[in-house]
Amino acid sequence: MSRSANENSHRKPVILLMVDTLMDVTLQKALENEQAPAFQFLIEKGQYFPDIVTAFPTMSVNVDTCLLTGTYPDQHNLPGLVWFDKEENRLINYGSSFPECRKLGIHQTLEDAFFNLNNKHINHDVETIHETLWEQELESTSINALVFRGNNNRYYHFPLWMKWFGRMNDNLAVKGPEGFTYGRFSKYISSRQYQRFWQRFGFNNTFSTQELIHLIQKNKVSPFTIVYLPDLDKWIHKHGRMFTKGIEKVDHQLQKVLNSFDSWEEALEKYTWIILGDNGQAWVDPDKQKALVDLRNIFNDFKIMKLNKGVMPDDQIILGVNERMTFLYTLDSENLPVSDFVPYLEKDERIDMIAWKNDGWIEVRSGVQKGKLKFRPDGNYKDDYDQEWSIEGDTGLLDMHLDNQHLTYGEYPDTLARISSSLNSHEGDYLIASVKPGYEFIGESSPTHVGGASHGGLHAQDSLIPMIVTGTDTSPQHLRMIDLKEWMLSMILHDQPS
Repeated sequence: MSRSANENSHRKPVILLMVDTLMDVTLQKALENEQAPAFQFLIEKGQYFPDIVTAFPTMSVNVDTCLLTGTYPDQHNLPGLVWFDKEENRLINYGSSFPECRKLGIHQTLEDAFFNLNNKHINHDVETIHETLWEQELESTSINALVFRGNNNRYYHFPLWMKWFGRMNDNLAVKGPEGFTYGRFSKYISSRQYQRFWQRFGFNNTFSTQELIHLIQKNKVSPFTIVYLPDLDKWIHKHGRMFTKGIEKVDHQLQKVLNSFDSWEEALEKYTWIILGDNGQAWVDPDKQKALVDLRNIFNDFKIMKLNKGVMPDDQIILGVNERMTFLYTLDSENLPVSDFVPYLEKDERIDMIAWKNDGWIEVRSGVQKGKLKFRPDGNYKDDYDQEWSIEGDTGLLDMHLDNQHLTYGEYPDTLARISSSLNSHEGDYLIASVKPGYEFIGESSPTHVGGASHGGLHAQDSLIPMIVTGTDTSPQHLRMIDLKEWMLSMILHDQPS
């Protein structure tokens, strides 16, 4: 099958820059302070959508999979950053923190992140945008994205310490697109820069933009290219939601990309540009005692699995903590159903959502307010996304409003579909919970962001991200992450004016 990067010159290539933790509130403040001229230029020359609804839990690997497959986790089956695999009887962690990964086993964590995530864990019954374009005989490229499944065997080049200490085998293939960059482990530019540990092995904004600029200057940009810019996430984690200096730093990288053309206008003439966040972050209280919801204290009456031991015969509970969201698994559903955990969680007023499956319904409780709510797909109520639901109980628990047969969402966007998809994302007996802004869950060795910001939760602060688009007047059917794949394909596959 013969392919070239620009088989049909009338097709305007699409470049998607995914900026981790890009948020409208921070971007608007940076624009007001005149800190972001490249963002300003792109907004003025295109369309701006401030409130795209992202996936739940609001963690990058889950969000990226939703973007590439156009499905929620109930279909693509990648539940979050940390989750329990019932078939393999082990907790999977793609890299939440070094202490957690060390206890679970460095080799296993690396194998999951480098190979299993894309080769095994994403449902093969759904198709990524890279796979769809391959079928259409069109190339695509992934630069530093964590999720990239395609049709081609791609190989990593591991340093000696990872081969020895991490027991990584670079003779094993990972399935990726034709164009593929994954930090220093697979790259276009041959420079030895960014190979050291403290330079994050090329997983930074500078490396990502250098790789893109290289393709632009060599005229090797694919019909679709996704470029992941990770650095804003860590800055917001540390400094909080309104750290506009982070936006300014990202803008400098955007300027470098635009400056690789004869003019910024030429960049828009040659390519369609999409600038997209992946998740937001909610503020975290500076008081450590208030901010951290320690699940080990809440469930100290039960035997919780230890990370370095794995599942033991007398264990009762497994914690799958995703910062401001958690999976809570029971290992003995007959004698200890997940509903038994609910009263423990309801006592904590920091926990805003508790949900589990019960006899065809999804039950919802909250520590914020008393009341009961249950729902299931299909019914008399239709929401803004043309989804129909049966609903009984106190809709105030999820800040929902019913007007005749119409359902609208408040602080928890597309909440019924996102809760339902999370509870049907993988096998096992579990409930899910999230916390209000100001707080985050912790378990054993969990990362914390006291006084900064964090994500994972269901709230709008975690869940709404902006998007800038140039080169088209079209828009997605709905303003949700899962609706972007089909919209992008329509631009890539159909003729566009030059």
